[in-house]
Amino acid sequence: MPPIYRKSKLLRRSRVIWGSFNLWRPRLVFWTGALAIGVISVGFAKLADLAQRAFTGVTQSGEWMWLLPLLLTPLGFVLSAYLAATLFPNSQGSGIPQAIAARHLHHEEDRTKLLSLRLAFGKIVLTILGLLSGASIGREGPTVQVGASFMLAVARFGGMAQAKGLILAGSAAGIAAAFNTPLAGIVFAIEEMSRTYESRANGLVLTAVILSGLAALGLSGSYNYFGTADAAPTMFRDWIVMLICGVGGGALGATFSGLALYAGIRIRRWAQPQPLKRMLILAGLCGLVVAAIGVLSGGQTFGTGYEQARGAVEGHALPLLFFVEKLLASFLSMISGIPGGIFAPSLAVGAGFGSTVGTLIGGSIALAAILGMAGYFAGVVQAPMTAFVIILEMTGDHQAVIPIMAVSMIGYVTSRLLSREPLYHGLSRVFIAAAIRARRAMDKESGEEHAAH
Repeated sequence: MPPIYRKSKLLRRSRVIWGSFNLWRPRLVFWTGALAIGVISVGFAKLADLAQRAFTGVTQSGEWMWLLPLLLTPLGFVLSAYLAATLFPNSQGSGIPQAIAARHLHHEEDRTKLLSLRLAFGKIVLTILGLLSGASIGREGPTVQVGASFMLAVARFGGMAQAKGLILAGSAAGIAAAFNTPLAGIVFAIEEMSRTYESRANGLVLTAVILSGLAALGLSGSYNYFGTADAAPTMFRDWIVMLICGVGGGALGATFSGLALYAGIRIRRWAQPQPLKRMLILAGLCGLVVAAIGVLSGGQTFGTGYEQARGAVEGHALPLLFFVEKLLASFLSMISGIPGGIFAPSLAVGAGFGSTVGTLIGGSIALAAILGMAGYFAGVVQAPMTAFVIILEMTGDHQAVIPIMAVSMIGYVTSRLLSREPLYHGLSRVFIAAAIRARRAMDKESGEEHAAH
């Protein structure tokens, strides 16, 4: 065989191998990123649980230690708000509005201000700090911002250009791994994050959810978030509970989301002359009231509310006014400006509301708690399919499929009648408007420089 022929054959083979590598590299990077989101979500969950247990352990360790939150919680709120404003801007709040806003922005630089590895790190650290301080927050919303940030950064390294689809995939993977609810992750991505079905992104979402879910399963095993429930309507009063949980839960959810959007507008106007100083004052005051509510409730309203919600799902009635106290603590934690989500606290409020309804009507506490979660959660996020699927997957209560579905829909309709704008999308407009203003100022400045030259 002539040397020239052998050389050309080797050259062609190397081009095929290199071309094949270039074709597979983005996929391998994407798959690695999805697996990493699952690992990070599990680690985040374990750290959050440790933080909450540490706060509970310290505040219940002595005769007068139950008063410690009156000092610890306001200081923690102020420190968290300060770090969020100075070191990790745009890490405040849930993180879901930032991910939604990033999908509407067209410049990579603008998206990076909302989703980056730096912000993901800050989000995890400050959410854990909030839980160490007794804030009524959750880690699930922050996991969405962390997942979207990580996926966007990893995909940029792999040369993938589908920014919107990647944000969607990272968000879905975060929710799926955080709750161990793969179906809910997919439905959340379609219904809440995008509000439309995007056929081009469905493969990315499905792949990301599967891989992050596999990573989470490998580390944590198979489990239901609230254990396995076996509650079903058996009496006429259970159907009355269903109606009350749907209408009442939806109205409560609409009240929470409507007040949160209104308060956000008022707070931004009030803080305008001295934003950092005034936001720190607000954080301290919110922390003090959250601490007072927690002390008066015997520590029931501190943290995510997971233990209280799980107890109600297992049939243990909560105090009649727990849902009011938890709702107020969650609202104040949200408007304080500290990073932290509302997913888990919302489920706790819903479970408390359902428990109260079940206690007063005389029905099944477990069923009422599950229906209360469905009605209130659907009312807050105005995403009935997500509410139905996520609660069904978290409780495993397949005997109450139709009641959960019906209550989610009733809660959604009630909420839409009272509050027209979905909470997360309303909050996302703040970040979109800020990005547009910054972009216009940048364009104006560059135009002036060009004219001067």
